[in-house]
Amino acid sequence: MSATHEVFNQPPPLTGFSTADDPALLEALRAGDGAWGEEEVRELGARAGSPEVQEQARLAEAYPPVLRTHDRFGHRVDEVEFHPAWHELMAAAVASGQHAAAWAEPRPGAHLVRAAKFYVWAQAEPGHGCPISMTYAAVPALRAQPELAAAYEPLLASRTYDSGPRPPLDKRGLIAGMSMTEKQGGSDVRANTTRAVPAGDGTYVLTGHKWFTSAPMSDVFLVLAQAEQGLTCFLMPRVLPDGTRNGMRLQRLKDKLGNRSNASAEIEYEQAVAWPVGEPGRGVRTIVEMVNMTRLDCVIGSAAGMRAGLRQALHHAAYRRAFGAELIDQPLMRNVLADLAVESQAATVLAMRLAAAVDRAQAGDEQEAALRRLALAAGKYWVCKRGSAHAAEALECLGGNGYVEESGMPRLYREAPLLSIWEGSGNVAALDVLRALQREPQGLEAYFAEVAPAAAAEPHLAAAVARLRTLLGELCDPGRAQLVARRLAEQLTLVLQAALLVRSGAPAVADAFCASRLEGDWGRAFGTLPPGTDLTQILQRAVPEDAR
Repeated sequence: MSATHEVFNQPPPLTGFSTADDPALLEALRAGDGAWGEEEVRELGARAGSPEVQEQARLAEAYPPVLRTHDRFGHRVDEVEFHPAWHELMAAAVASGQHAAAWAEPRPGAHLVRAAKFYVWAQAEPGHGCPISMTYAAVPALRAQPELAAAYEPLLASRTYDSGPRPPLDKRGLIAGMSMTEKQGGSDVRANTTRAVPAGDGTYVLTGHKWFTSAPMSDVFLVLAQAEQGLTCFLMPRVLPDGTRNGMRLQRLKDKLGNRSNASAEIEYEQAVAWPVGEPGRGVRTIVEMVNMTRLDCVIGSAAGMRAGLRQALHHAAYRRAFGAELIDQPLMRNVLADLAVESQAATVLAMRLAAAVDRAQAGDEQEAALRRLALAAGKYWVCKRGSAHAAEALECLGGNGYVEESGMPRLYREAPLLSIWEGSGNVAALDVLRALQREPQGLEAYFAEVAPAAAAEPHLAAAVARLRTLLGELCDPGRAQLVARRLAEQLTLVLQAALLVRSGAPAVADAFCASRLEGDWGRAFGTLPPGTDLTQILQRAVPEDAR
């Protein structure tokens, strides 16, 4: 081979690593009653970075699902075929308890450990995380109908992945989905026009059109439809108890931005049978419990994407030479990488703190429940928005190499906006912050109690808390409340992230975050941390141990 075909100045493949090799994650586990799960998280992280799982992720993305509306004889089947790699990833996620298993685990820290597992596993392939997340989120909503919960919850929490179209209660484990969005409504679910009519036997028959139903091969779905009493939540099986297909007609799979591994469908309901869940006419209130849990996974997923992008950027910079030195040793690139690391760690500590609040709220801690309600809405707004900017900058660290699909960076970049849109885009999340403040003022009390100890020790944070209180004062003017809602959600999140970093025991990261994000000693792009920032300490913490 001629010398012009010699490959040099390229990094080796990034494989055989552990996604759990992450100090911010492990410290959050230990701080939040999740130390007992660290070994399991480490094992799952090593598996996520293994060549085997990396190849499964590639195949699931390279061979997207295919819709089969009819069999070869002309019978309607409404099936979606997935590559075997998809099912292997799903089986591993279920076996590790990333779905609804935490609801069946009574020990403290169960939801935090589950969140840590979801975080490390999502870095391998995020698409199948969607049905895993919805299965996790379905349980608290389903509990509004105790007899249904008694029958279905054990199967939703089962660690056996049992794919295929069969009656749900005949299976060894179930996957749950959610179907709310309609063409004319979008985020305004009260504009729902799907009709629900009593069948006389305790069930209803639903007729309507759902514009966007993710993971249509789930076994059961929580669906919103208009009953006589108003918008009501229903549990709809894909296959009826007698083995016949329910009236769910898959019209098409969406050609969407984001991952290609997961299917999202447009569905017609033709006399589809469903069971009511919760109080009739209070469907939004019932399903909001599911929405809140999937919002948590949006934050976790965004944090996971940031960590995955940072890892790729660090790996590339460690091997790539330019102008006589490795990129990672050059001051400008070090600033970019350190800035990405600060953002990543801030997202991770917040995601894990929110998961810890779920545990404590489940144990009856009302202050933690109030904190979660407010901080989750604000965190969903800000962290998920930061995901897209972070993915773009991490991709750019690889230059043209990051622009090609084989690098994996375009997949991260395409996926990032989904998490900001799913379960309420920016305005929806910001408005939910206002509702939380109005309806649960104890949430703000819990919030300031959370940040106060760190603010007492960090002047930049103390000043930011004072500015936040001033901004909150503007809510007294009804005409200004919505105008400042986005800024308020952002500031609530930044102050909380800063407080968590100050308490985390990583002073270089906390100092950089407070100086840049709170005090404004920062540009409008990553890589603009102020002079004097301890880039070395930040990068040493960010670089995985197996790469040092």
